[in-house]
Amino acid sequence: MSEPISIDIWSDIACPWCYIGKRNLEAGLAATAADEDAPQVNITFHSFELAPDTPVDFEGTEIDFLAGHKGMPREQVQQMLSHVTGVAADAGLQHRFDLLQHTNTVKAHELLHFAKAKGMQHEMEERLMSAYFTEGKHVGRVDDLVALAAEVGLDADEAREALENDVYLDAVRQDQAQARAYGIQGVPFFVIDGQYGISGAQPPAAFENVLRDLWSQRGQDAQAAPAAQN
Repeated sequence: MSEPISIDIWSDIACPWCYIGKRNLEAGLAATAADEDAPQVNITFHSFELAPDTPVDFEGTEIDFLAGHKGMPREQVQQMLSHVTGVAADAGLQHRFDLLQHTNTVKAHELLHFAKAKGMQHEMEERLMSAYFTEGKHVGRVDDLVALAAEVGLDADEAREALENDVYLDAVRQDQAQARAYGIQGVPFFVIDGQYGISGAQPPAAFENVLRDLWSQRGQDAQAAPAAQN
């Protein structure tokens, strides 16, 4: 039995392309699941803050934020958001930028590390992204994050204690340091088996091809190893 392929994903829950990339990866995995020898994978999410200087309670819309943060004309921002909304829809997602509450995401990243320690990182990642992009919920305040943690089955009191005491802040910073070491400047960024980098929200077929190729190579290497020993 070959070792599972490791997929390390640097993302920010406030990154619309990260949610799209997550869905596309899931679609690629679903397409390979029917293979006679389907690739086995281990997926880990890592922290990346797109705008660490954002206040927890930003006053204004997503258009206001992007126009000010990136210095873009409001009309250009609106066109960009419309484009992203269309791409998200193609991936089966509903991005509601009209509802979105822009916020600082460091506490959300701490919560993801807490969830990881409890074996529920994937559920927490999905819940946070859905809350942020589809439901217009606040994901920067401790009370709101604790409520979302409880929704996926995590202990609310333990989650609150972890967030209020910055228990996982060092883990967030370690992820960010690793991103810098890899030279990651934008997300989503996928590191496959610690050696292959895939940048951006690639289509499902791109993930299908990479995973099938790597898994096939794993099988060939596994068969060649006993022969080499003989």
